[in-house]
Amino acid sequence: MAMSVFVFTYGLMAQDAAQGPTGDLPLSQEDLSIFTGNVQRPNGIGFFDNFLYIACTGDQTIYETNSETGQTRTYTYGVGNAHSVYVEESNNQPQLWIPDYLNNSLVRIVRGGSTQTVAEGLDGPWGIAYLDPERFLISNLLGDTVEVVTRLGERELFVDDLASPAGLVIDDDLLYVANNGSTRRAIEWYDLDNPRAGEDQLLLAGIQNTTGLQLASDGYLYFAFALGTRGVIGRIDPVECREKGGCTADDVEIVLYSELEAPLAGLTIAPDLRLFVHSMFDPSLYWVQLPS
Repeated sequence: MAMSVFVFTYGLMAQDAAQGPTGDLPLSQEDLSIFTGNVQRPNGIGFFDNFLYIACTGDQTIYETNSETGQTRTYTYGVGNAHSVYVEESNNQPQLWIPDYLNNSLVRIVRGGSTQTVAEGLDGPWGIAYLDPERFLISNLLGDTVEVVTRLGERELFVDDLASPAGLVIDDDLLYVANNGSTRRAIEWYDLDNPRAGEDQLLLAGIQNTTGLQLASDGYLYFAFALGTRGVIGRIDPVECREKGGCTADDVEIVLYSELEAPLAGLTIAPDLRLFVHSMFDPSLYWVQLPS
């Protein structure tokens, strides 16, 4: 069945997106395959070593899922509500760093060990980005800030006066921030060495309710946002957008028009351009192979 096309006043139209440079986009709900339905209420995904680490709000559990077979097992319990998961290797096993939105904390998890609270007193922590071997950047959706948080729990303000910041991505010496609460400031960029210098740097304006950000191996910046109640994935070339002083909705290439209800809380892209996505309100997690 053909999908209905919604046209909004700020200029995103399916007929325009379909004429993008790849010729293979946009994808639709019919292109998505159900990857797993074993997670009650998935609300954040991290990819590492061909596995997905999925935070489930329904039972406050982290699941480990083989990204090829969908085989799923329980990794640990005790995370209240996580919208993003950062995974790294430690002593030959995965180590998870998770902003816990429910408990306003940053937690560290190692397989077989207890959940360790590293930092407390955050203000609606949502996104996480690896800054250097000792520090992370954490976005506070309710506090309109991004903080530097060390592995020992020390905190320092990185930038404030944001608009409900959600997803974070570091691109060399720049930070991209998804402002969930502002269409005018949908995605901004900041210099890691001097984030408070000058005015805010606009990367993209004109899209609604931006949540997840992913910088993929093809060089594009992918992001989840909403068209009405529908969850959508778009992408831009961040270098071009910076050079032109910020892109608009007309510059967005639509990657996926889903029929899932926004927000698309979980979004991750594997190095081979397999895209994994889910809604905040659906137990099913979907995947699709992006054109290279």
